Parts: sequence; structure tokens; C-alpha cells
Amino acid sequence: MVKILFAFIGLAASVAGIITLTAVHDLYSKKRVNLDPHLREISGIEFDKKDRLWAINDGGDDPVLYQLDDDGSIVRKIHVTNAKNIDWEDMTQDAFGHFFLGDFGNNDQSRKWLTVYKIENPIDIKTDTTEAEIIKFTYPEMDGSPIPPEHRNFDLEAFVEFDHNLYLFTKNRTIPFDGLTNLYRIGDYAANFEAELLGSFQTCTTLEKLCWITSAALNPERDMLVLLDSTSLWLFENFEGDNFFSGDVSRIDLGIVTQKEAVAFYNSNTIVLTDEEFNGIGGNAYVIKLDEAEIKRIR
Repeated sequence: MVKILFAFIGLAASVAGIITLTAVHDLYSKKRVNLDPHLREISGIEFDKKDRLWAINDGGDDPVLYQLDDDGSIVRKIHVTNAKNIDWEDMTQDAFGHFFLGDFGNNDQSRKWLTVYKIENPIDIKTDTTEAEIIKFTYPEMDGSPIPPEHRNFDLEAFVEFDHNLYLFTKNRTIPFDGLTNLYRIGDYAANFEAELLGSFQTCTTLEKLCWITSAALNPERDMLVLLDSTSLWLFENFEGDNFFSGDVSRIDLGIVTQKEAVAFYNSNTIVLTDEEFNGIGGNAYVIKLDEAEIKRIR
């Protein structure tokens, strides 16, 4: 009986090892480049009008955009002179090419007023500095009273611009974890806004680090939304108006869990995502081709 038990344990360990190696291969087969070491906490990416990739770092870095070369090295920097990087978490752009930089990380749910910086498309910025329009917003639910653990869903790492509004997707920190990302809407111009709650979508309820939302992107046609978490790309299509959660939902499994923090469309068929470096793992850019990906229909 003991021999059978140890044989079973050995088989289970071998199977787990094979699954892990397969997951690693699935992700790293899509790796394109290593990112410059300065971007070890990369939190947002976006392509400019000439299809050059730009990135931002998480909080603690200067308020700077970094242009990346094809090999992942930094070739240009733009400093936003009237900005602070308290907790920059994502980038997006509108149909005209304006970039939006989201300083809205809210890990401990203590920031009542959050900020988005709006700047020109980087190809229109001729120097190494620029000034931003400043968009401020708050959640009406954060009225100053203590937030119960089960309602701690005011952290934010993902947004897109659509039809002259910004759409915010929360990073869920509820206890117990209920897996819901809430969708809020604010304007895309300099003003103070109260974010309007529009709906929610549940990713999973197993473990927050597996399925909390860390970035978002719209395709060039603006008819497909992608949300990123540590293991998946969530695809939303055939939605009605700006009700992104109203249509078809699909999922792409990204294999091994890494700290995936940024996603953008290069073109209609090509998605680029990045992960932060942690203990020698990650710090890369990956390319997903939709016509080659295994897409699982959820709804």
C-alpha cells in the first residue's frame, strides 16, 4: 500500500511538472523581447501614430514616458512636467491619438481623488518635456466612511477611451474575493468627475492574484475590448454602445502566472502584453496573434 501511495505521489508530481512546463512554454513561446531593466515595474503600454511602443512604470518612478526600440531598449524619454507618478497604472489613447496616463492605483483604498493625465500623441511632442491636461475623478461610493472588506473594489489598473469618455475597470480587493471587476465611466477632458458605475464582470473567485484586472485595450476598430489578468486575456465583442459586458465573451489562456500589467493592440490581429520582472521571471513583451490563438468562448 505504501509503495502504491508513493508511486501515486510521484506520478502526481510528474504530471504537475509537465503541466507547469507546458504553461511556461505556452507563454514564453510568445515572447518577443526582454524589456530594458529600468522598466522592471512596467504598468502600461501604448503604440503611437507611427506604431512605436511607449511604456510607463508603476509608482515611485518619475512622471516619464519611455519609447522602446524593437529590442526592448529605451530610446527616448518624455517628462510630463506638471504630473506626479503616485501610482501610474495604465495608458490608453483616443481616436485622435491623445495619450491618457492613469495615476489611479489605490491599493489600500485610501485615495479619494484620482488623476488621469492627457497629453498629445508622442510623435507630436518635439522636445523631451510636455504638459498635460488634468482629469480628476472620485467614486461617489467613497464618502469618507470606512470601507468594509467585502466592498474593497476601488483599486484601479485598467482603462480605455471610447466615444469621448474614459472607461475604468477596477482591480478587485474584496475579502472574501468575489472576482468582480466594476466598470465606471468619466469624461475624457479636464474637469472633476464623479465616476458613474455601469456594470460588472466576474473573472473568477478562486484567488485574486490569478484573475484581478490589471490592464485594458481596444482594437483599432474599437469593437473589441481586451482585459488582462495574470493568466488570461478576456475578449469582449458585439457589445451594445458602451455596455462592454453585454455581448460575447471569450478567453485566451496565457499559461504560467506572471505579473502581467500592460496590454495594447498593435493592429486588429495582434495584441502585445508585458509583465513585470520578479525574482528573475518576467520583464518581457509577448505577442498574441488572434488568428493563431486558442480562444475559448465563455458566453
